Amino acid sequence: METTHRCTAAHLHAMTRRLLEAAGTPPHIANDVAEILVGANLTGHDSHGVLRIPAYLKSIESREIVPAAEPAVVRETPGTLTIDGRLGFGHYSARWVMARLIDKARQTDICCATLINHTHIGRLGEYAEQAAREGVIGMVMHGRTGVARGGTAPYGGATSALSTNPISAGIPTGDDVPFILDYATSKIAQGKVQVARSKGIDLPAGAILDKHGHPSVKAADYFDGGVLLPFGDHKGYALSLLVALLTGLSGRFDLDRGTISGVYMQAINIAAFVPLDAYQRGVRAVLDGVKATPPAAGFAEVLAPGEPEHRARAQRLAHGIEVPATTYREIQQCADRLGVSLAPDIIEDADSRRYVASV
Repeated sequence: METTHRCTAAHLHAMTRRLLEAAGTPPHIANDVAEILVGANLTGHDSHGVLRIPAYLKSIESREIVPAAEPAVVRETPGTLTIDGRLGFGHYSARWVMARLIDKARQTDICCATLINHTHIGRLGEYAEQAAREGVIGMVMHGRTGVARGGTAPYGGATSALSTNPISAGIPTGDDVPFILDYATSKIAQGKVQVARSKGIDLPAGAILDKHGHPSVKAADYFDGGVLLPFGDHKGYALSLLVALLTGLSGRFDLDRGTISGVYMQAINIAAFVPLDAYQRGVRAVLDGVKATPPAAGFAEVLAPGEPEHRARAQRLAHGIEVPATTYREIQQCADRLGVSLAPDIIEDADSRRYVASV
């Protein structure tokens, strides 16, 4: 029985673009979203890749995602932005916001933004890396509290009160491997539970509680009313709350329920503090110094944040991306419903060039 489908990045991009366009997404938005989803698969973060396509298409059908919506500026000062995502694709909005943050940071040295009325923005490291590759430090946070079901329990709690509240930062190194910090403040991201379910494998111990408040390693228990746990006990819990409170700069608190939901993004112009080339050389020297640490038992080497993703990308560009059969079957069902072909001949020259150029 086939358990996976191996696809090239260009093929997955074409499949994603065609499905989104068939659901009413304009080509420029569909291409951005496809690139970001496939980018997550390439970096080894399948939880934020094409696995999400069926859910996004369902959200378009239910009008939770407005596929043609363009983000709009609500408020702007020299060093701040408040952006309304207008319930469009969060991936497109987040990339759009970071591009403007980078431009403004080059003029005002530091610029911060909040994103409101957004949908799921995908892998945060995508936007932090977007900044780093432009020679700017980028930070991205997505915070939410008051999650009644399927979220994360606070430290010492047995039921959900938080989302996974991820945080990401990107720092340029002057080469092809920027420093990229990117993780959920829960022990594992919710998408990792979806991946485990699609593969039929257990979760790591200490990652979830079932609906009765008991530890479990079964993905089914999470989807049956269970909750994630914060990483590092009280430390991850506190960081999760910090992320949520920074997103509160949007002003979108629900005072009656005591909740908040939003996205906070920031860009820092390195040249305002120190010449960019000198800083990048220093960062690379620091990272190389840490990497020179002798590896502990069971490890081949010490890696810097961002290196595993860089290596996964090179490997998957060369050898293809494995998509679980269950995920591929769900995508095929969506394609059948929308009348879209997933055959390799849908790959356009632009799709192939996009990924050859990324090697």
